[in-house]
Amino acid sequence: MEEKQFVFGKMSSIARYIYETMPNYDIAGYVLFLMIFLLSVLVYKLGFAKKLRLGQNIVIYAFLFIGCLVLTFLAFFLPVVEGLIVAALILIIYKIRLRLEKTKSSTT
Repeated sequence: MEEKQFVFGKMSSIARYIYETMPNYDIAGYVLFLMIFLLSVLVYKLGFAKKLRLGQNIVIYAFLFIGCLVLTFLAFFLPVVEGLIVAALILIIYKIRLRLEKTKSSTT
């Protein structure tokens, strides 16, 4: 128990929670990677995505996948997942306000 606390003591909070609740470390690593990848896709879609051809989308998502591998290693000790959640929330609020402004200006 002492060794487990030493390893988990330096992790970010969501990564620590994932590693403490999953049955083994391999599954926890995949879950952490999947969470980072899905949040990165959400942030990309909300903030930066444009209409592109299929080939261009494949290249973008391939590089996003590779970048998320690096982010997963950083997520052990840095709050990467938490930062992606905050970025997604900010972009969601921005999109909602933008839509409200657009409907408000079109009705008047």
